[in-house]
Amino acid sequence: MVAALRDGLEGVVFGKREVVNLAITTVLARGHLLIQDVPGVGKTTLAHALAQGIAGRFARIQFTADLLPGDITGVQVFDRKTSSFSFRPGPIFANVVLGDEINRAPPRTQSALLEAMEERMVTVDGVSRQVPDPFVVVATQNPYDFEGTYPLPESQLDRFLMRISIGYPDRESEVAIMRQKALEKPQNKVQWSESNLQEVFAAVESVQIADTVEQYLLDVVRATRSDHRLRRGVSPRGTQALFRAVRAYALVQGRGFAIPDDVWTLAVPVLGHRVLPRSGRSPAGDGGRNAVEEILRDLPVPG
Repeated sequence: MVAALRDGLEGVVFGKREVVNLAITTVLARGHLLIQDVPGVGKTTLAHALAQGIAGRFARIQFTADLLPGDITGVQVFDRKTSSFSFRPGPIFANVVLGDEINRAPPRTQSALLEAMEERMVTVDGVSRQVPDPFVVVATQNPYDFEGTYPLPESQLDRFLMRISIGYPDRESEVAIMRQKALEKPQNKVQWSESNLQEVFAAVESVQIADTVEQYLLDVVRATRSDHRLRRGVSPRGTQALFRAVRAYALVQGRGFAIPDDVWTLAVPVLGHRVLPRSGRSPAGDGGRNAVEEILRDLPVPG
């Protein structure tokens, strides 16, 4: 089932197998994905194809400076016929929510996502409502155009399981993209049923992680807390995130057990935005990514 979903996504997002693997891993680990990249490389296409693949509802939120928290969570609307208020849900009540250019909204609006991303519920006027299951936020931000943007709060960055970049396609893939009909919207033709989804979630929970792999994972995390390039290392929440991602990634690779290479592959996308480098102003830059890469090179990998 995972291989079929990967094939379906690769029929929409050309030449980006590892990006597709990481996106599927994020869904299976019940996490959220931050894509930091230039416009036009397929961020929206990937999010929409993910929603199609898991047969879920897709919603897009275009973050702008005038966006209000209620535009995301929903509002209470007065019904004159019944003389009472009824709740009108916002776009956050979807299975895959695309937060486009998330850093263009002020922190107050960005914070409207925090409860949903962590607690899987939304509270409006003192009433809490569950978001659908599964629930995945795919947020995008432009790493170069900082005019009119607000840095993501560190607490919100920590809610994203991974931060990745899609990058430009290779020449062969760009030819396929170029030849697509201009008005044709790529469709993922592979869809899981609800039972398929729950079966895969259960399979992730059964993936085995040997003690040597666990200890290697902990070595990487704990090294970030004493590294001279970092002012702040990875928290225990980051440890849990990497553990969940490793199990899901092993399943995506067709294995019922994790290996040290899974930790190596996932350490940068899972941990790079959770550390605070001494040389940079925020975790949003490449300083944290570079430091985690150096740590991986310094630590011996279990045989």
